Amino acid sequence: MCRKNNLSGGAGENSLDKAVNRMIPKREQIPDCEENKLVKKYYDYIILKKKSLILKRIFDILVSILLIIILLLPMIIISFAIKINSKGRVFYKQKRVTQYGKEFFILKFRTMYENSEKQGLLTSNNDPRITKIGKILRKFRFDEFPQLINILIGDMTFVGARPEVPKYVEKYTSEMLATLLLPAGLTSISSINFRNESEYLENSSDSDKIYLEKILPEKMKYNLEYLRNFSFFLDIKIMFLTFLKVFGILR
Repeated sequence: MCRKNNLSGGAGENSLDKAVNRMIPKREQIPDCEENKLVKKYYDYIILKKKSLILKRIFDILVSILLIIILLLPMIIISFAIKINSKGRVFYKQKRVTQYGKEFFILKFRTMYENSEKQGLLTSNNDPRITKIGKILRKFRFDEFPQLINILIGDMTFVGARPEVPKYVEKYTSEMLATLLLPAGLTSISSINFRNESEYLENSSDSDKIYLEKILPEKMKYNLEYLRNFSFFLDIKIMFLTFLKVFGILR
């Protein structure tokens, strides 16, 4: 796996400067992996879009704060529903990988019975480990509301490749590593197209193999295409499409 790096702001930068500058990829921060020519190719695409990168981070900060305020009451109600429905924690934390191979803990509302992850990381629609309230939360992606905190602190962004667990990142090809040039995202074209990913895993005797050999490569095609065509306005379009797809307005 790649070397894990953290960006640090220069002397005299205020908080907003640091928040914005961490979004802009720096050549010296490209993960130390073999065959980095492929990664640098995508770096060259992205670095031409500095204005979009700045707008992206400012948007992340302002909109995540606004949504946390708006969704505070619904999140409190969801928390009570989870506690009433099954024993265990309200929130679920899992180690994932974001920009430059940095590991962080993604936050979600718990949708499965406590300690279910010990039986495997991947789930299908009919997975008995999913609670009743969990099925509702997953259907409308309400379980991902807590990731607004991940976005606010900069571990994630609204639009970008979904963060994978370390063991899957270790299987990335050299080209796939380019997706680590930007923070992991809450949504993306690949997550829209594979929103029913669990259906592919149903009745599979080896979910990990199916995911690594069939699902992940297809998702990465969309993620890499996003890097080639990245713009702030493309992000807005993807967020709008996500909303329409999640609520069944657009098939």
